[in-house]
Amino acid sequence: MGAFEQLVYRYDKRVLSMAGSYVNSADEAKDIYQEVFLRVYKGLPKFQERSEFSTWLFRITTNVCLTHRSKRKRHMHTSLDHEIGDDDGQTTSVAQTLSDGSETDQHTMNTEISMRVQAALNELSPQQKMVFTLRHYQGYKLREIAKMMGCAEGTVKKYLFTATRRMREQLKDLYEHER
Repeated sequence: MGAFEQLVYRYDKRVLSMAGSYVNSADEAKDIYQEVFLRVYKGLPKFQERSEFSTWLFRITTNVCLTHRSKRKRHMHTSLDHEIGDDDGQTTSVAQTLSDGSETDQHTMNTEISMRVQAALNELSPQQKMVFTLRHYQGYKLREIAKMMGCAEGTVKKYLFTATRRMREQLKDLYEHER
């Protein structure tokens, strides 16, 4: 048990960071994190040391992220009439929360851009999204990503090329506006 705790301590931030870059919610990232370490704990007796432990761990993380997307689709929609409670026992509809004008223009613009980028990422296939986030948000090399995903480096390059092209197409109006 002590050895497992050491492994969690050594890799927990990177696993949480990978999960956080794949989903855009701290709660969902924590769910992925828990699932990853649960699978690692259950799978440790089967680990055969054919690869580095970190490669095995990040491959599990990648797989959990990819399967998380299909589970999440079932819970994606919330009605604008849905009531949200606060600490004082008051309830407010989602629509009223969204129409609150207290944000600054800059914050609103940054939020809009972030939402557009996240929406564009969500349009990618799960594999393209994973490769794109591991490369651009996490800074992994293509060779490392290929090991994590259990595929050839050429396949990773194709996923990254396609993902980058699709992201550019989806966000073209954002960067053309800046020029």
